[in-house]
Amino acid sequence: MTASNRARNEYRRSPLDGSVAAVPPRAEARRRKRPDGPEPLVWTFDGPIERTLADLEDTLRRAIVMVGGVSRVALLIDLSLPALQRRVVAGDALQPAWGRFQERLAGYGLPSPPRVRPLKGDGPLATLVIAYRN
Repeated sequence: MTASNRARNEYRRSPLDGSVAAVPPRAEARRRKRPDGPEPLVWTFDGPIERTLADLEDTLRRAIVMVGGVSRVALLIDLSLPALQRRVVAGDALQPAWGRFQERLAGYGLPSPPRVRPLKGDGPLATLVIAYRN
């Protein structure tokens, strides 16, 4: 947080002795600075690549129906590189499954393609994060 975004203390002079004291910002002021809107929806997927991508697409389709339209969503897919490496070593092929997944997503009419963020930490193969507005 930069200095310009921080809530600043107020200074008040005591009516009794004339001393100046700092008064911290109120909690309500801090709460108002938080962005309005619902918390993002988050799902995790693990397993073979083909099944994970199919489950991810199915969940996305259901979330779009729940939210009320594709114009209201932004997508992020976190991919765990260690989990992906284990799947490839186990014999799963990333291509052509990923290509087919992207082709199917293009048919949904999303305002922008999903952002894919590779993670170096171990965890589930994929995490789908859907941010939306009411």
